[in-house]
Amino acid sequence: MSDIQTDLARLDWPKGDGLLPAIVQHWLTGEVLMLGYMNAEALAETQRSGRVTFWSRSKQRLWMKGESSGHVLALKSVRVDCDADTLLVQAEPHGPTCHLGTSSCFGGDARPPLGFLAELDALVAQRHAERPQGSYTTKLFEAGTRRIAQKVGEEGVESALAAVAQGDEELLGEAADLVFHLTVLLRARGLSLADAVAVLATRHAAR
Repeated sequence: MSDIQTDLARLDWPKGDGLLPAIVQHWLTGEVLMLGYMNAEALAETQRSGRVTFWSRSKQRLWMKGESSGHVLALKSVRVDCDADTLLVQAEPHGPTCHLGTSSCFGGDARPPLGFLAELDALVAQRHAERPQGSYTTKLFEAGTRRIAQKVGEEGVESALAAVAQGDEELLGEAADLVFHLTVLLRARGLSLADAVAVLATRHAAR
């Protein structure tokens, strides 16, 4: 969890009459979940409890997101923008954020196009930990690293063949299979898709 104590002194509370807008973002996928408002007390309670808490302008009191529905937002980090008058809250949602039952109050297009890869990575990690019966991913893990590696090899070859001998739909299907099995292989070795992306980012920064 991020500590923003060093930034608290520069927060421009007077600019919003004691309230600052707080944009809530999914900490893994980057999806924008909602917008709320915090006063100093709400921010302090958010940090203390680890549950995102706002100041409700309609109820005129502190309001923890999910206090009625149970769909809380578990705090991951808080960032302050360059003008010190807006907060970016990164959180892990437990259930839909919007009262309409959707993941985001801004609709289904709020998630970045590649954000699902983070969801896939997290789901594979969950399957690895829980091993639910009947799951194909569970069967792969139980078959062992060698078998998973074999599947990655097969999907890689099939992707290459599709690229030179088949249409776009077939290539995309094989590429999706390759990405999935590669994610499973990384998890079987105690690694994640995020770890591989971090290597790409490091290489890019070094160029």
